[in-house]
Amino acid sequence: MLWDILYVVIGLIVGLIIGFFLARHLMQKELKKNPPINEEMIKTLMRGMGRTPNQKQVNQLMKQMSKFND
Repeated sequence: MLWDILYVVIGLIVGLIIGFFLARHLMQKELKKNPPINEEMIKTLMRGMGRTPNQKQVNQLMKQMSKFND
């Protein structure tokens, strides 16, 4: 009886650990394949705010976003 409960608890803990690392790996892979924001999105956003973006501004924003994500 006690061993059965112990097996279930150990199984749940191992399953949670494996599930966490698997989900983390899949999420990182998906974010590399489809980054959340790109240069075109930044340009569209800035145009929507009434600013005309130049390439230097877009590059600065991309650099800031990459620092934030790392």
